[in-house]
Amino acid sequence: MLGLTLELPKVDTGPFNFSQANDKITVAPEMVAARSNLLDFTTYTKPDYEVNWHHRVVCSYLDEFVAGRIKRLMLFMPPQNGKSELVSRRFPAYILGRNPDAQVIACSYGSDLAQAMNRDVQRIMDDEPYQELFPGTKLFGANVRTVASKTWLRNSDIFEVVGHKGVYRCAGVGGPITGKGMNYGIIDDPVKNRQDANSTTIRQAVWEWYTSTFYTRRRPNAGILLTVTRWHEDDLAGRLLALADSDPGADQWTVVEFPALGEWDDKHPKAKEDPRGEGDALWPERYSLRDLAATRINVGTYDWNSLYQQRPTPPDGGMFKRQWFEIVNVAPRLTTRVRYWDKAGSSGKNDYTVGVLIARDKLGQFYIEDVVRGQWSALERENIIKQTAAMDHDLTGSTTIWHEQEPGSGGLESAQATSRNLAGYAVHTERVTGDKETRAIPFAAQCEAGNVKLVKGDWNAAFLNELTSFPYGTNDDQVDAAAAAFNKLAQPVRRKLSSREY
Repeated sequence: MLGLTLELPKVDTGPFNFSQANDKITVAPEMVAARSNLLDFTTYTKPDYEVNWHHRVVCSYLDEFVAGRIKRLMLFMPPQNGKSELVSRRFPAYILGRNPDAQVIACSYGSDLAQAMNRDVQRIMDDEPYQELFPGTKLFGANVRTVASKTWLRNSDIFEVVGHKGVYRCAGVGGPITGKGMNYGIIDDPVKNRQDANSTTIRQAVWEWYTSTFYTRRRPNAGILLTVTRWHEDDLAGRLLALADSDPGADQWTVVEFPALGEWDDKHPKAKEDPRGEGDALWPERYSLRDLAATRINVGTYDWNSLYQQRPTPPDGGMFKRQWFEIVNVAPRLTTRVRYWDKAGSSGKNDYTVGVLIARDKLGQFYIEDVVRGQWSALERENIIKQTAAMDHDLTGSTTIWHEQEPGSGGLESAQATSRNLAGYAVHTERVTGDKETRAIPFAAQCEAGNVKLVKGDWNAAFLNELTSFPYGTNDDQVDAAAAAFNKLAQPVRRKLSSREY
């Protein structure tokens, strides 16, 4: 084997410097490559690792991340496509090899999984190939849970690099992260399954853990890596991206995503990194088009779009399709109007209070003229509802107001308070029955038939986004209010027949 003497350079790796136990070692060319980039490191320490084109892309971004040129990185990938082997096993070992003073925190949805990853990282670092590459990065030889003189911690929760400041800590999402901070924070799949992903409570708990615990462990110039299979539009990745969009001062993320089937043509910006054509498989040697077609059938449309295509919201909606809706500048002369209010319990929750105004013309066409939506306290909500009633009366004349009564004594009291607040207006209360999807079916049928139009307004985008994600999206208050208002207008008019009509 050809050997050469390599003078180890002081490579800029973000907040750190490349360091080893010896200044000069003799290495083979493949060792030089393995010490310089993650992909070659992976194949050197795991020769049977199967490399597909998307692994090369992932590794190129992780190399930028470890060098500090990318500070916030998200990787979206379908299940069982090599994500965790690279991110949670090889990558932490590679970081500590390049810089044995690095401090790494790695988290996953459960402590058991996090600890299993921890043990895997230790095995990699103990193996002979790793020690050939990074002789200056060593772990203590025994399992140690408490610190004694001249010993370094090594267990399933934490291990320290002998003779250096480097440390690796792991925890389940929601668990404590004690001790020192982090130069590199890694989160691999913060949500376990569909049940947890659909739980508002669990999604909120993950968010609060990230903001109050994980994020606060950052050292200066620390990098954060979030690698996920998307479960829900309101998952941790979704919230972070929404925050980045809404506030330029928030963390801005580099996003690398790999749908199971290609979704763009050669002109798409992603085409430079994704060589596939539309409909091509991500890793055909492992999952062929036939395999993916079967998967799509068996998991269903929603899970296919979220878990495999990395789009938690189906591309063309569930019950509603975007192309059904014509947006008009003004509505024609209309006959009857209904404003329906779907009230949220209180401010600060995920639900919104929504009031949808729908009108019907003589030809049976429906026009959604206005949507009022917000998260308010009970007093603020009642003031907004009364203010909206006055504006509707001034602009449209006669508008019938309906609002929903929630179950229980609290719902009754709230409904009575709203009716009293609207004294002088035509106001009605109803107790709803059945699930939201069933109640929305008549409205969806008329939308599909092209009989529901939207009057142009700044509420259009949010309204259409919610409709086209229903029933899979985070919120459904606008759908519920619109469907209820439509159902009131669409009720057949019953009139008493005269004696001549018998």
